Amino acid sequence: MEDRAAIYLDNAASSWPKPEAAIEAVERALRDTAANPGRSGHSLSVEAARIIADARQETAALFGAADPLRIVFTKNATEALNIVINGLLGPGDHVITSSMEHNSVMRPLSVAHRRGVSVSTVPCSKTGELDPGDVRKAFTKDTRLIVLTHASNVAGTVMPVAEVGAIARAEGIPFCMDAAQTAGCLPIDVDAMDVDLLAFTGHKSLYGPQGTGGLFVREGLEERISPLMTGGTGSASEHEEQPLFMPDKYEAGTPNTPGIAGLLAGVRFVASQGVAAIRRHESALVSMLLEGLGAIPGVHIHGPADPGKGIAVVSFTIDGMDASEIAFRLDDGYGIMSRPGLHCAPSAHRTLGTFPGGTVRLGIGYFNTETHIRSALEAVSSIVNNP
Repeated sequence: MEDRAAIYLDNAASSWPKPEAAIEAVERALRDTAANPGRSGHSLSVEAARIIADARQETAALFGAADPLRIVFTKNATEALNIVINGLLGPGDHVITSSMEHNSVMRPLSVAHRRGVSVSTVPCSKTGELDPGDVRKAFTKDTRLIVLTHASNVAGTVMPVAEVGAIARAEGIPFCMDAAQTAGCLPIDVDAMDVDLLAFTGHKSLYGPQGTGGLFVREGLEERISPLMTGGTGSASEHEEQPLFMPDKYEAGTPNTPGIAGLLAGVRFVASQGVAAIRRHESALVSMLLEGLGAIPGVHIHGPADPGKGIAVVSFTIDGMDASEIAFRLDDGYGIMSRPGLHCAPSAHRTLGTFPGGTVRLGIGYFNTETHIRSALEAVSSIVNNP
């Protein structure tokens, strides 16, 4: 991007800028380690395999997973969620989810429903909050999975995932958490939170490249989850059946080694800054944004008013104005990049009461500053006063 004065507030879609180390890692992998990992015994192939092994190790550590082989690399969180939903559920099974889910959950569940899977969508409040007791009430004798976002991509609302995880553990039901919005900016410990399956993306708060992500699979669940895709893995090549061991069972085909190298650098960046420090910085900016937007007449915030109950995502509308028009004016007149519309989450917008018009979403990242927030508030105020 040439215009360095532009203010990027679309980090909920994809983080920008990336740490320099992540950019350099991708370039270095392409220049110096372009071989296929695990497919040959020469030095470049071994080095490529080492990059992936290191990324597995450090990503597992970030999520509190003791065994790095429980981390499967995918191209995004959507692929990870599809592995779980398509690979675990069959006709007659029952799954529980919430009304605040992204289409990366809702669309695979819709396909599963057409295959004979029963789906219970637990309603959330007007600010996107979920009562764990309502999840408990949704159980049936056929329940085989709970899948729940860690935090809403629309309202930023953080879900009571530890409480839901404890309920799932007590019932012996796998709990799948969608951490697309939270991996890297909220603490995640799969053991402490009773998370059995963790879907994450690399290009948001892990500050890696697009086309990277993964899935944590608790030991034993791989025996129940069929792979989404089969093919070459560089292992057990004497057999024409897909390997059944982790992580090869779910990693068919040549991996995205340059992308995973960038993801590794992003994970190291997050670890070096500290997830708690990232959370404090983003929460302070969210507090400033919520207070400022709340003081502008005609502006309505859709989500929790308490920054402690949400991540660095704020959705708003302005009386009498279309969300797309607001976002266009923010970009065209003030160089502020946002995301208008339904954010691939129509169920969430129905819950918030913002369907079908949607909202303007401001997604704050670690590289944003108080100056950026002040500029955004001035721009929104100007738009309101000059409709």
